[in-house]
This record gives sequence, C-alpha cells and structure tokens, in this order.
Amino acid sequence: MAYARWRHILMESQRHALKAVDEWNCSTGNYSDFLTHMHKAWHYLLHAEFHKAKIDYHYSDPKTGQQQLIDGEPKAWDLDRCLKERFPDNRDAVRLNGELFVALRNKVEHRYEHNLKIATGGRAQALVLNYEQEMVAHFGTEFSLADQLRFPISLQALTAEGREQLQAAAKKLPKHTRDLVAKFEAAIDPAVREDLRYDYRVRLVPIIGSKTDADLAINFVKLDELNEEERKIMVEAGRLGTVIEKTKHVEVADKDKLLPGRVASLVEEQLIFEFSVQNEHAKMWRRLGVRPVSGAADPYATNAKYCVYSEAFGAYVYTPDWVKKIVREIGTIEKYRAFFGREPRMKKVTPFPKQAGVPELGIAQQRSKSA
Repeated sequence: MAYARWRHILMESQRHALKAVDEWNCSTGNYSDFLTHMHKAWHYLLHAEFHKAKIDYHYSDPKTGQQQLIDGEPKAWDLDRCLKERFPDNRDAVRLNGELFVALRNKVEHRYEHNLKIATGGRAQALVLNYEQEMVAHFGTEFSLADQLRFPISLQALTAEGREQLQAAAKKLPKHTRDLVAKFEAAIDPAVREDLRYDYRVRLVPIIGSKTDADLAINFVKLDELNEEERKIMVEAGRLGTVIEKTKHVEVADKDKLLPGRVASLVEEQLIFEFSVQNEHAKMWRRLGVRPVSGAADPYATNAKYCVYSEAFGAYVYTPDWVKKIVREIGTIEKYRAFFGREPRMKKVTPFPKQAGVPELGIAQQRSKSA
C-alpha cells in the first residue's frame, strides 16, 4: 500500500521521538542524543503537518523567488523557522519550550550532559508531551505514542537524599550554560515559565490503600476535579517542593467509607427536608455518574472520590466527600427543585405539650430528646 508523503515523514518523526525517550530513560543514555533525536522528531513532525496542509516549507531566494537548493534539493526550513511558522505568537509556551532546546542543542558539553539533564528535566518532559499532543491534534489518536512509552523506574529522585544529590549536580553546570538558560527565561513572561507546556514538573506521592483493577502505576490528578481544600493543598505542596519520605500505614478495610443509609442520615442532618436512600440517593448517583448500576460488567468503574466497590461485601460504599457533594447539589429547596423537578418532603416535627416554665425545643433538640 502506497502512503502519502506526509505519512512517511511522520513515521520518521515518531522513530526519532521513541529513540529520544529511550535515550532519556536508559541509565547509560546520552543527553546530547536525546536532544538530537527530539530536535529531529519535532522537525519532521512540523514538516509532515506543512506537507499535509500543502504549505511550502522551503527557503526561497529573496531575489528570484525560486527555491534555494542544496545539492540539487530544495532547502527545507530549519526547526527554528518551523516553530515560528507553526506558533506565530512569540509568547507561546510550546514554541518557547522548543526554542530553548534548539539553543541548548548547540551548547551541550559532553562532560556536563548529566548535570544539564537534571537541570532541564521538567522542560524536557514538556518537550515530549507537547510533541505527543501536537501529533495527535493534527493526525489523530491512531498516531499516538502513549501506548509505547512507559513511566521510568528511578532510584535517586524518590528520596530526600537523592533530591539533594540532584540539586548539587544541577549547580555544577558551567556558567555559560547556566547563563544561556537564565537569559533565555529572563525574557519570558513569568506566567509562561509556570505553564506546564514550557516546564512540566510533577510530584510523586505513593498511593496507599486497597488497589482496584482500574489502578495504574501512575495516576494523574486534575486540579479542576478537586474541591477547594484539596486543590489548595496540592498547589501549596507543589510550590513548597515537599518530599514525602516515609508513610506508616496500617490497612483498615473500607476505612472512612459509608453505606447508603449512613449517607442519607448524614445528608438529612444538614437539610430542612427529608433525604432517603430510595427517593433521592439512588437517583443522584445515577445522574452524576458516581458508580455503575448493580450487576455491571466492571463494578470498579466508579468515581473513586465519591464511591468505591467493596469486594469484601460485594457492595458500593461512599466517601465523606460524597456527602458534601450531595449537600452542595441539592442543599436548598431551590436546588432540590432544580435537580429533581419536584417539591421536597419537609421534615415532620411532632410538637411536645407546652409546659409552664419550659422553653420550646428546636428540631434538633426535639429529635435528641425523643431519641
């Protein structure tokens, strides 16, 4: 089967990208080879995009308007020119990330490769992720390399002692190399320097607790899916650079998990109307997609923030966050009407006979007294 030329160019781009990641992850890999292969990967990727879009990506003679030739072949744009054409905004984080590595490729000294690899790790991660996203955006998910790449196993970076060694190594870079990065980034808007597309930094936190079949070795947390308190903790930990060295954990089955009846009781305590398992709770987890229906092929396919499947009991149990979410969703009469399309059932209060000298009791007091 004959493929279009852009596809052949893209295949060559992918070959270099995979080779680059192999160089990075291999303990004996060469950093300059990583730079060279990622340079070529991006170069071929953008050429493939231009070719598919029928954009002429060759230099022209300013006098004649004819294509410039090298050994009889048209001279194609270099990567720096390709980045400028693809990302015309000179403040674009993807473009700036690529331009930094174009500059670094010409400044690598063999004896300082390891130090430079450490100092630019987050930016290199962004370079690879940007490449994957750019490729998928233009050519579709069938060209994704995600299923061919794995998270590397590391020793040093996962301990406090290792972190100190990495920081010390980064400080050993020669002044002219440090200056190159410093001067390059001094001209960049601070907001762009913090953009994950320019510098992709992650925090590794060990996952403790029971495991499900849906768990992967690496799970990504999206800040927009966290509540305000959780997001604040995550962002602050990211700024402080906190390293968790050791966690002592005693496994307790279904710790802090709630059965549906308990969920309903906790919710109702915070409302002025009734909330039951059958009338409200079941409808809410269905509509909000918190868990699959009973008998589903994959009972573990839950939103783990709110609900998990207990294999020991063969039932679904819920988290305190689920209680909070229910109250946020339907905690007022107006919200209840909007969600269920009906009027709530107001709590019934049985009045006590009024006795002389005894003040009337509120709802909560009456419930306590009657209990």
